[in-house]
Amino acid sequence: MMGSDGLTSICLMGLGRTGAEIARTVLEQPDMRLVAAICSDFGSKRGKDVGEILGIPETGAKVYGAGQLEEVLQEHAPDVIVDFSNARATMKYVRLISERRIGLVIGTTGFSDHDVVRLQLLAAKNDSGILYAPNITLGVNVMMLLSHIAARILTDYDFEISEAHHRHKKDSPSGTALKIAKEVEDGLEASGVPLIRGIPIHATRAGGIVGRHELMIVGDNDKICISHESFSRKAFAAGALRGIRFLKGKSGFFEMRDVLELDKVLLSCFERRKTAAVN
Repeated sequence: MMGSDGLTSICLMGLGRTGAEIARTVLEQPDMRLVAAICSDFGSKRGKDVGEILGIPETGAKVYGAGQLEEVLQEHAPDVIVDFSNARATMKYVRLISERRIGLVIGTTGFSDHDVVRLQLLAAKNDSGILYAPNITLGVNVMMLLSHIAARILTDYDFEISEAHHRHKKDSPSGTALKIAKEVEDGLEASGVPLIRGIPIHATRAGGIVGRHELMIVGDNDKICISHESFSRKAFAAGALRGIRFLKGKSGFFEMRDVLELDKVLLSCFERRKTAAVN
């Protein structure tokens, strides 16, 4: 899974604010090469060099329309596609990408449970690598782990989530907030606590907020807050780089918990707790 020059060749789907930051970051990596970018068929960026979009010298990576994806795969043969477009576009083109056994890092949100199952089936059928990472920032994945641990311990506390993003974000609540809620639910279930109602989520869409999530855990006598805030889209780019390097040479369906080996951390945490209880 390497280009002839020894570099991992990258194609980027989606050149919005986050996609542009990832393009800029990939161009700075000594072990990667940006070969192409994909945008809307009718977008003004189509046909331009990525450098022109970023306000830097020409990069040699051209921006293509989404309808030209097959041409891009044929001409540039990328090792990995990093997708920050939208869920609808992802599901439209994922079969073609998977059948070519090109690694796919999905950083966009808005997928249904049915969509996720389809991604899993395609990875298995085609022996391709798919990293499903709608929560791609490293810090928010640590927050999810902490949320799960808290739910397993504080079983008689109440849990509520609040999240805030910029006014242009389409999905509400965010995919990340839904995943945090799932981690809390899984933690309670692991401790044998029946879930009477879903975890409440409060969403705000305003201004230019990059992204903020907070889990409030409230008991009769005290309160704990676990929060994560992205100050810059560089946080998404850092997660994307980690994902690209993880996916290299792998096949199967993965999530960021696999990239960061969070299950090992969780197991270690509760194994130590059990050992301490026995002693």
